[in-house]
Amino acid sequence: MEERKYTYEEVYRGVLSYFDGDEQQASQWIRDYIDTNRVDEIEIRPTELDCDVVRFQNKKEKWVAFVGLKDGRPYEIFTGLMDDDEGILLPKSVTNGVIIKAKNPDGTNRYDFQFKNKRGYKTTVEGLSSKFNKEYWNYAKLISGILRYHMPLKNVLHLVGSLSLEDENINTWKQGVVRALKKYLNDGADAEFNLPDDDNN
Repeated sequence: MEERKYTYEEVYRGVLSYFDGDEQQASQWIRDYIDTNRVDEIEIRPTELDCDVVRFQNKKEKWVAFVGLKDGRPYEIFTGLMDDDEGILLPKSVTNGVIIKAKNPDGTNRYDFQFKNKRGYKTTVEGLSSKFNKEYWNYAKLISGILRYHMPLKNVLHLVGSLSLEDENINTWKQGVVRALKKYLNDGADAEFNLPDDDNN
């Protein structure tokens, strides 16, 4: 995931694509949800971010979401299978840790998850991106980009929840991501947000 904020043109192209080329809807969405005065700012991601671990189910598969927090608010999200062979295996007692941005030998970035076990020793899961299906990674990247714009979380959840995707597995994964983020809603006005029940999760 890139740390910079996108230009207005990049944001507009992405939103326009989401609304199938409807310029009026795209422009209205940006006016409603994006602070265009901040679009061209560069936001430096800290090397380490506090992280919550949220487990959810996608069909019959067990998944885990790593929610990076900045100033107590969701800033990025990574998701992967709970699988000791191909995915991620964590003790059930692990509910938080840190996401560390690190450099690979070739100069590219990677993101590691580090937690303390019951004895207080640090354990690091390297290369979170290598644990993900590419398509899920790209959707999570999109969601993280929106979170970093400081869009109100209630609006993020409505946007993600309203995505209509052809693949049934991605749709149920999307609903799991919404549930993972829903816990960060504030009391009061945000509390009225309800996700429709889904028997698959």
